[in-house]
Amino acid sequence: MSLVELTATEMLAGLEAGQFTSVELTQACLAQIQQHDGRIGAFLKVLGDAALERAAEIDARRRRGGPVGRLGGVPVAVKDLLCTRGVTTTCASRMLEGFVPPYNATVIDRLHAADAVIVGKTNLDEFAMGGSTENSAFQKTRNPWDVERTPGGSSGGAAACVAASMAPLSIGTDTGGSIRQPAGLCGVTGLKPTYGRVSRFGLVAFASSLDQIGPLAHTAEDAALLLEVIAGHDPLDSTSVDRPVPAYSQTVRQPLAGLRVGLVREHFAAGLDADVERAVRDAVRVYESLGAKVHEVSLPHSKYCVATYYIIAPCEASSNLARYDGVHYGYRTATDVTAEATDDEGALVAMYRRSRAEALGPEVKRRIMLGTYALSAGYYDAYYLKALKVRRLIRQDFDRAFEQVDLIAGPVTTSCAFKIGEKVDDPLAMYLVDLYTVSANLAGIGGLALPCGYNAQGLPIGLQLQAPPFEEERLLRAAHMFQQATDWHRRRPAL
Repeated sequence: MSLVELTATEMLAGLEAGQFTSVELTQACLAQIQQHDGRIGAFLKVLGDAALERAAEIDARRRRGGPVGRLGGVPVAVKDLLCTRGVTTTCASRMLEGFVPPYNATVIDRLHAADAVIVGKTNLDEFAMGGSTENSAFQKTRNPWDVERTPGGSSGGAAACVAASMAPLSIGTDTGGSIRQPAGLCGVTGLKPTYGRVSRFGLVAFASSLDQIGPLAHTAEDAALLLEVIAGHDPLDSTSVDRPVPAYSQTVRQPLAGLRVGLVREHFAAGLDADVERAVRDAVRVYESLGAKVHEVSLPHSKYCVATYYIIAPCEASSNLARYDGVHYGYRTATDVTAEATDDEGALVAMYRRSRAEALGPEVKRRIMLGTYALSAGYYDAYYLKALKVRRLIRQDFDRAFEQVDLIAGPVTTSCAFKIGEKVDDPLAMYLVDLYTVSANLAGIGGLALPCGYNAQGLPIGLQLQAPPFEEERLLRAAHMFQQATDWHRRRPAL
């Protein structure tokens, strides 16, 4: 097995045993990126020189016997939605092309403190809006298992780079499934933590009450390690919750005795691909073989999840993205708009309008218009307020279900990775890709996706586990139990 195919835990063990250095490891990942990213398109920016310099500094410290952080010398990729001091942060949008933040997101500071080696910024759907990473203003990302198919989104670059062994760990964000869905489609492990578990300071906001940062990795063990590094209270984020961070990396190997697994009646209905249903039910049988008891539960308001999400998320997006007008932030048109300005709006508003029209992509514009309409006078009560009330009912469904079971198991998506362009002209079909994932964001609970099989074409199938708030430890331990009993997570695509 080559260096790049090792898990992060195996890399750390090799580094500590002196089998290889962080420079050698980083060089191997950079070589993998150079060799394959031309076809995959996972990275928007590769930080080759900076990564090697950082790796050399960590190697020197380790040789001297100095203190080395939890990720000492392990390469990590970061979604280009997190601010990185001195490094461009584009959100895959022309609006922020060339933007260089003067500060780091808290997650970036914590990665540095843990001595991670950041190898680059990964591609995404523009401002994290999309389910296929086809909405990036700069490039499409392709699925390493079949380059004619999408990797999912919006953390498509973050998932693809792990699947293609370009980095063993990556940081993604999840607003409606943007970590779990690409993790499922690319055959890696991805965790959306409970809202408030990881600081969102320095994350460019899409929908503030739904966004959450989380890890992607080959295994639950690696995800536990990365979550332990980035989780915890942050006074710079008012939504960050002040609770102790469990030692996820230490407890992840402990099996869960007497585990009660819930299967949601509404998840196995028309529209679910037969291969996906078979793989998920087989995965549940693995848990039964490990001593778990399976119970059927109901989430009766789950049929409203997608509609509720696509009211709340665009409303928050329309508000968050209002700042990008060419004056306060972002791209400004070079066109003289004097002739375009009407008497009613004036030249300033005409400049705003043209700047946003030129710099934002169609999916972002669609969601801004949806959100602005739903928040407008006369429609607020009918749409936004009603959606908030339904959101409460969705959370109550989960609370009742978790009185009966410890975890809910089910599919991540209705099917395996779809072809590039297949859904791009059908926004509703694209939105339904999030059918099984948006509920966790609306309820604010944690969810984890892990590989549980492959279809006849060799495409990965994902299993989703959901747990009550702040039970990431339970999610990770359950996922590790499954990965100890199976080898789906050990498979790598032939590049």
